[in-house]
This record gives sequence, C-alpha cells and structure tokens, in this order.
Amino acid sequence: MRKLKVGIIGSTGMVGQRFVSLLSEHPWFDIEVLAASRRSAGKRYADLIGDIWIQSERLPEYIGDMIVRDAADINGIAEAIDFAFCAVNMDKKEVRELENSFAMAECPIISNNSAHRLTPDVPMIVPELNASHAEVIEFQRKRLHTKRGFIAVKSNCSLQSYLPLLFPLRERWGLREAYVTTMQAVSGAGRRLETYPEIHDNVIPCIPGEEDKSEIEPRKILGHIENGEIVLSDSVAIHAKCTRVPISDGHMASVFALFDQKPSIEEVKQAWEGFGKLDLPSAPEQFIAIHDEADRPQTRLDRDAGNGMSISVGRLKYCSENCLSFVGLSHNTVRGAAGGAVLLAEQLVKEGYIEP
Repeated sequence: MRKLKVGIIGSTGMVGQRFVSLLSEHPWFDIEVLAASRRSAGKRYADLIGDIWIQSERLPEYIGDMIVRDAADINGIAEAIDFAFCAVNMDKKEVRELENSFAMAECPIISNNSAHRLTPDVPMIVPELNASHAEVIEFQRKRLHTKRGFIAVKSNCSLQSYLPLLFPLRERWGLREAYVTTMQAVSGAGRRLETYPEIHDNVIPCIPGEEDKSEIEPRKILGHIENGEIVLSDSVAIHAKCTRVPISDGHMASVFALFDQKPSIEEVKQAWEGFGKLDLPSAPEQFIAIHDEADRPQTRLDRDAGNGMSISVGRLKYCSENCLSFVGLSHNTVRGAAGGAVLLAEQLVKEGYIEP
C-alpha cells in the first residue's frame, strides 16, 4: 500500500500542531496539504507558527516550508489528498457546512470538531470501544450521494478518562450509572498556562457545555445501528461535573460507578488488562495502564503513557456495596484529540473505508 496523502484543515491551532507532530513521520500517512483561514493562506507554515509552536518535537523543516492553503479551496484540496483531518476553530454551523462540502467533494473527513458528533449517521468512534459503528458510513454515503466521501468524528476529550474504563465492565456486571467529576487541563480550552492568568492558583468549577457533552456523547458510543442511524443508548446514566484546573495537559476523572453485580477488584483489573489491544501504528502496547500506588495516576507522571495514547487508572476501591470508585487519566491533546483521530483514521484504512 502506498502512503496516503493527508490534509490538516485547521493546521495552525493547538490540535492542528499536534496533528503535524504526530503525522510528520507516520508509516501510513504523508502530510500533503496544510490549510487554515484565508488570512493565513499563501504563507509559509513556519512563518505563521513562529513562536507559537508548542510541541516538544522540533517542527520538521520540510513542513515548515509548506505553503498554507485556504481551507475554503475545497475542490483544490480534495483533489490533492486522499483524506483530511479537520480541527478548525469556527462556528458549529460553519464547521458542518465545511465538513459536508469536503465529504461531498469525495474527500473523507476525520473530524476533531463537535459539530457532527450527534448527527445520526456520522460515526463517533473510539476504535477500542465501538469500531463496528463504522458500518453506518455506507448509509451516510447514500445520504450524501458520494462514493468515497464521508465524515467520521472522535468524541469529546473528557470522555477518554472514564468511558474506556467503564466500557469493558458495563455488560459483564450490569453498570447502571456513573458519577464523574473531571479535572481538565487548560490545553483543552486551547490555552497555555502562561497566557491564562485567571487559572493561576485557581480551579474553575464550570466549563460551559462540557457537562452535556460528557453525559450525552457516551450514549452514542454505547448505542447501536438501526435503519442506517446510530440510536443513543439508555442503558447507562452518566452524571458529570466538569472543572478546569491549572494543569498544562492531561484530563483526570474521579468516577463512582454503580453495578447490578459486584465484581471484585481483581476481576476489574483482569477485565482492563486484556482489553482494547489493536494492531495499528498509533495504538499503545497497553491500552489501560493500571496503578496500584495510592498516589497514582498523576498528570505529570502518567499523561504520556503509551506515547499519550494509554488510559491510566488507579485508586480502585469500593465506597459502598456495589459502588466502585477509581481515578482515570488521559492525555487530552493526544488520545483525546489528534492522536485519537489518527488512530481512528488508521482503523478506517484497515477496514477499507479510506482507500487511495
């Protein structure tokens, strides 16, 4: 298989930069197009990024020399690439129109945006959890009247710290509901600590819109396909409180999960240890990293586990007869954003939904 030519739509933002970093040496994908707003078009990527390149890896010279294209040049970009990642900072309506236009130009879109997450025939996939939802793509193509084009999305970054941990337990022991408090890094808001003075020595107890996403999106991931659409699940109720904390990267979740039957702590660990291994370039060797120490996971120590693609978990204990509590951690701009989208693209290539 030849390497696929990819575009990054919204390449100058925080998530766009992460895409550049992850894809610059990818074994399956080559960056062919960098696109951004009209005011950025026609300029060298390195000149646009300048001092705002925030990745630990150096910007590859050949990427820095690439000329950024106007994201509105849909047909021109679509003709140059096999598919695109989308991470634009636009109004939801504009994002929907942009992504639909690329799909209808026969360019598959892997989106980091929220605009299409609840569109019934757009799959929202965490590859280790619900890869089978890709089957809805054929129904979406019929609606869009396309042969190749479609849209697939990744979920909100906050979900990665708790839903993968609940997923392998829910059917075996009858998960009824979960109470989740998230502690979310400033990069989830597209910010850096040094440019976010109001977060210094502070915790902000509300992230507008985040709690709705954290409660509704799991229902789609846990849902099923019926008549060409994904039907939301009502089997598990998730109640979320989402907070912003003074951390650069890494979303943490404190979870209390209620079950019909009580698994032992060892049974829970066994369910996690064998879960979610994928044979894909971006997949971690261990999807769920379990910590027995009382003071783990920690954001600074554990967010980069599995190159930022593992979910770390610890503090397992029962707080009542059938209520299990634990703390989960994920890297919000890797597993929760660009890395999760790249993994999704790899899965869709493997299954034949994206082809040269």
